[in-house]
Amino acid sequence: MPKHSLSGLNLTRTHKLSAAGVAAAGAAALVFAVVPGADAGQGKSEAAAQNVNVKPVAFSAVDIAAQAQRATIAKQADESAAQGKAEAAAAKAKAEAAAQAKAEQDHQATETASRSETRTALPAAVPAAAPKTIKTYGHTVDSWIRQSLNVMAAHGIPGSYNGIYRNLMRESSGNPMAINLWDSNAQKGIPSKGLLQVIDPTFRRYHVPGTSWNIYDPVANITAACKYAAAMYGSMDHVNSAY
Repeated sequence: MPKHSLSGLNLTRTHKLSAAGVAAAGAAALVFAVVPGADAGQGKSEAAAQNVNVKPVAFSAVDIAAQAQRATIAKQADESAAQGKAEAAAAKAKAEAAAQAKAEQDHQATETASRSETRTALPAAVPAAAPKTIKTYGHTVDSWIRQSLNVMAAHGIPGSYNGIYRNLMRESSGNPMAINLWDSNAQKGIPSKGLLQVIDPTFRRYHVPGTSWNIYDPVANITAACKYAAAMYGSMDHVNSAY
């Protein structure tokens, strides 16, 4: 039985040439099929490579522009901040200068007012120590009592006009030179003297500054007696008999 494998066939020259032609044609077809595909694939690869190369270039340009814009904005912000600080410092310095100028102006105004007040208080035409008007009293029991009350008020010594007048009239009848030469004090050598009949030791002890040291002086006698009565009885108003 004949074999169907090609290697087992006994080929004639014609068969061999035909087989060679078929093989060549198949090889050519294969080459034709592969080359165009390879060319197309290569074109696609090149196009892809171009796209890959172009896209980064375009992206880089946009990014550089954005960075430049951000740098410009940051620079403008820094310049604006610096300008704001400079304007604030200038305004502060101006305000401080104005405050200092106002303080100096106020100080000068105060000094001027003070000098003006000094000149007004001590005018050249008026003596620095003008003599004071001294109140005068008459030489009566009424004037002596009133003058004594003024002295007593200045020294905080209590007593009233009526209390003084009542005791004065009982002790001396209004005679500033009255003297008692018969009572127990007189027997001891220290008679009672003056309007309110005060003995010398009592007068010296209760003498009121600003009055005479003469025990017969009406005002000195009254004020010393009232000071003694205030110490012993609380006031001359409380004395109704010999004291």
